[in-house]
Amino acid sequence: MRSRASSILLAIANLLIPVAVFIFATGFFPYKPFLPGLAKFQELKYGDPPEAPFDKIIFMVVDALRSDFVYSADSGFMFTQSLISSGAAIPFTAHATSPTITMPRVKAITTGSIPSFLDVILNFAESDTTSTLAHQDTWLAQLKAKEDGKLVMYGDDTWLKLFPDTFSRADGTSSFFVSDFTEVDNNVTRHVPEELLASDWNAMIMHYLGLDHIGHKAGPHSPNMLPKQIEMDGIVKDIYEAIESEAHLESTLFVLCGDHGMNDGGNHGGSAPGETSPALVFMSPKLKTITNGTKCPTIPTQDFDYYTKIEQSDIAPTLAGLLGFPVPLNNLGVFIPEFLSFWSTGADQVQLLLRNAMQIQTIVRATFPNSDFSPGPQDNSRCEGSLSSGDDLACKWQRAFEILETAGQDLDPEVVLPPLMGFCKSAQDTMSSTASNYDLSCLMLGSIVSFVSVILSLVALRPKYSQITSTGAFFTLLLALYSIMMFASSYVEEEQHFWYWTASAWFFYLFLFESRKECFENFALHPALMLLALLRITRRWNQTGQKYAGSPDIVHSTLLNIPLVLWTLIGATYLHITFRLARHIAQSLSESKDNEAENGVPDIARIGGALSVLPLGGMAFLFKLSFTAKDAPELVAGMAGTLLGWVEGLSLIGVARLVFWGIGASVVWLVVSHWRRKRSRKGEQGVGSTQEALDLAIGLFDLLSLFLVTQTRAQNIPLYLVFRAQLFFLTHLNLPPIQITISSLLLSHVSFFAQGNSNAISSIDLSNAYNGVTGYNVLAVGLLVFISNWAGPIYWASVGTLLLGVYEEEQGKEGNTTQEPIKIKPWVAVERTQLKVQADPNLKNAQDSDLSMLSQDPAKQEQPPLYFFNHLAWLTLFTSFSLLTVMVACTALRTHLFIWTVFSPKYLYAMVWGVAFHLGINVGWGSVMWWASPC
Repeated sequence: MRSRASSILLAIANLLIPVAVFIFATGFFPYKPFLPGLAKFQELKYGDPPEAPFDKIIFMVVDALRSDFVYSADSGFMFTQSLISSGAAIPFTAHATSPTITMPRVKAITTGSIPSFLDVILNFAESDTTSTLAHQDTWLAQLKAKEDGKLVMYGDDTWLKLFPDTFSRADGTSSFFVSDFTEVDNNVTRHVPEELLASDWNAMIMHYLGLDHIGHKAGPHSPNMLPKQIEMDGIVKDIYEAIESEAHLESTLFVLCGDHGMNDGGNHGGSAPGETSPALVFMSPKLKTITNGTKCPTIPTQDFDYYTKIEQSDIAPTLAGLLGFPVPLNNLGVFIPEFLSFWSTGADQVQLLLRNAMQIQTIVRATFPNSDFSPGPQDNSRCEGSLSSGDDLACKWQRAFEILETAGQDLDPEVVLPPLMGFCKSAQDTMSSTASNYDLSCLMLGSIVSFVSVILSLVALRPKYSQITSTGAFFTLLLALYSIMMFASSYVEEEQHFWYWTASAWFFYLFLFESRKECFENFALHPALMLLALLRITRRWNQTGQKYAGSPDIVHSTLLNIPLVLWTLIGATYLHITFRLARHIAQSLSESKDNEAENGVPDIARIGGALSVLPLGGMAFLFKLSFTAKDAPELVAGMAGTLLGWVEGLSLIGVARLVFWGIGASVVWLVVSHWRRKRSRKGEQGVGSTQEALDLAIGLFDLLSLFLVTQTRAQNIPLYLVFRAQLFFLTHLNLPPIQITISSLLLSHVSFFAQGNSNAISSIDLSNAYNGVTGYNVLAVGLLVFISNWAGPIYWASVGTLLLGVYEEEQGKEGNTTQEPIKIKPWVAVERTQLKVQADPNLKNAQDSDLSMLSQDPAKQEQPPLYFFNHLAWLTLFTSFSLLTVMVACTALRTHLFIWTVFSPKYLYAMVWGVAFHLGINVGWGSVMWWASPC
């Protein structure tokens, strides 16, 4: 009854984890309300809106176009730089707030507002339509609302999802097919010539993805990066020359920009300077009338800040003024003052900024209803001292309005513009940092549900923590330190160090723990000390986090960047797994019980196993070689030209599918073979049946290893040799179940960060998301993204279950303190029981033997099935407790400066750890591994 009740409690605890995640997320990432409809020009006493200098716009987005890609001396944008120098282009660095991914950035560019962090999730759900801007005011909607307004769009289909039924002509491409550098851009460029000749549109949007894909695959210093920049610059040249030569394009504004930048790893999503600093260039021959040009190339003032730095949301009101339409209703951007010179009269300049300020004031007034924004005589005493954000903005608005009223019709820009600009900038800063409209009831309820999961896990484990042990104290300390760390932004950003040092402390503890039991002849080769040495290699494999990202590490070392060395290690990894798989297939082919054959497997079966598996291993290796030759050719430079020429001609999708189908077929074969052999030996017990079950579990693990290696970046594949060595030394420690659980838990997190991951969205690796997939499929791509980023944790979670299956339990007769403990494997216990039955005919079955009675006595031995139950219970306790800690931290620090750049991404990762990893891998896949184990 006790075991059944504990199982029910543990099941409920696990079911509550996704419930808690969902409830908390609905309150933490709420839907932001917006003002519906389109803005209209307000009637002002200063006259009609100023005449716009442009009537058309070509808006060219180059995904991940970091500022230095355009403005530095190493740039491939030579023609664009010549335009900047001549005065035909005005350059900026547009600050992109976190999260720096496409969907929220496009929202900021087109609406001028601050997007919700929920867009991070929606950005990866390419089939999502709930994030549409069809009913929001944008500069696209304003242009379409004009007489004969017509828009065309080519490129990233995010625009088609955000603006359904907006474009008269469109051709979208998937933004997540990151293996494609060329066709994804050619699909855009092929439409450019005919559209430049057409005169029926007033806005053409192009969104190129190739440069971003190169960054994801090989980083900003990839040899493919400069040619791609030159290609994009060539398109800029074609468009600009068409504007100069075509009469219908003479009043066309050409804008080149990036939606975000990228970090040194080629990724984005976080708040590193490289990620938040995309380039922004306005181009037109008309610009020569307001500027004499700027030196280009140049050097940044700091990090990636070239020229004037503006907010990305400033694009919307600036386009409104330059193209002659009202500022979008939900805009928080400010008109870029460099363009005010287009209007010669001060009244027009003031009116442009006044209309912008009045629109922003409408949003500010709604946000701070208790502050008085009404115009009239100003009470200066009310604006003195410490003021709330709302009252401070109200005072600045009234001061600007008072100066405007005093000026009357004589609008001097030098007098009126500064207070208006000051109000707009202050409002922008305040509204950008204002806390989201959290639903506190959902935050509290989600935390309570997670707390209940913690309590249920503890109750299910109650018999295991009734006594204080050093191992239990270590686990408790682990939970306490982790919970404290979650309340410090710098520790969250550098979480990898917590796991590195905790794992080091754990292995040293194991050294002390094991040294008490037996003395090793060679002290230096103690398994725990060897694990410490291997951990040092693991933690130096990739430098990650924020502070040390880009620092020297093994992956970027000179040795590993020698293609011969790298591919020798990769080949050794594949060869090791292939040999192990050949042994499993050979054993499954064998029906022999001849003990004289090597390992009980005849030669013919071993040959058959090798012939069956070598093509699979070879195909997997060739796929990775071909994949890398196209994605990061610098990693295969200098290799045999004939071989490279052959593998580059392979179909990546076809080969990947053959590998996946081969792995799947091998899984089916091993399971069916095990079932068939089990049926043929029905009634037999002992070494044979137990060893076969063990072989099945190890076989599934080795097939999983082959799949994980295939889903791993080439430079991280040799890390699996280190993992294998760590597993070797772990098996020699003969750890009890709780220590196996803690070891797998620690190594799961260590391997996650060792493979280059972090708590930043920018570290998500999409390079293997489309292996074997022809187009975007939310389930297939989502699964491959998860597996490729959590490959290390999946490996060690499987190791934990596997070690439990072959656990050597120490037991001795009760009360015998002089006899050495007897180490008994499960199959040894079964074999001894069988021998007792054969020796004593009076024993009718194995259950009558003393050993069997001992094994059934809960007071003397833990039943093997409880090993996995307790393993899951400990992992569930950690998962639910860590999730609770993150929830409490996000709730308590919801007004923190880094809530969206640090704590919100951490919660997203906690969601994946809790739902996908714990429930999918620890519980789901772990149950499969346990079923296949001998216990």
